[in-house]
Amino acid sequence: IILLPVAIAIKTTSKGPIFFRQRRTGHNGKEFYCWKFRTMTVTPDCDRRQARRDDPRVTSVGRFLRHTNIDELPQFYNVLRGDMSVVGPRPHMVKQTMQYSRLIDRYMMRHFIKPGITGWAQISGYRGSTSELEAMKNRVEHDVWYIDNWSFTLDLKIITTTVLNTFRGEINAY
Repeated sequence: IILLPVAIAIKTTSKGPIFFRQRRTGHNGKEFYCWKFRTMTVTPDCDRRQARRDDPRVTSVGRFLRHTNIDELPQFYNVLRGDMSVVGPRPHMVKQTMQYSRLIDRYMMRHFIKPGITGWAQISGYRGSTSELEAMKNRVEHDVWYIDNWSFTLDLKIITTTVLNTFRGEINAY
């Protein structure tokens, strides 16, 4: 029900497609296209530049979609295709995988399982821009902890917290 109003809002307020797809690294290092609602103006460097706080590329509708996580809903298509799961480490852009696999120990362990729409790192405050190496190290640390400590109960906690954060808002959701 929510997809149609979101699609209309995107299409009527900015030029470009309704959906955005980006190459990401998934399970066992396999690349796939991750789908999202388009929240930014169309630029040629979308596969190389991560969104930042107060990014001028973010549209007015996009700001709301990002803040509420609604922009992530098309990723359920990735779940149905088998490229992602609901919970797991967030998939990174292919460029980031190449970069961080050389800089961070155990980075590639994140790819032992399917990436997720939400994850332990995201609900623990490590969501959003990773412009500093330390931020990505903390995210990877949390992703590896999740893999080592996985349980159905932990997944339920992550899903519940993600839904609550959608209504509360998150400081790193931009």
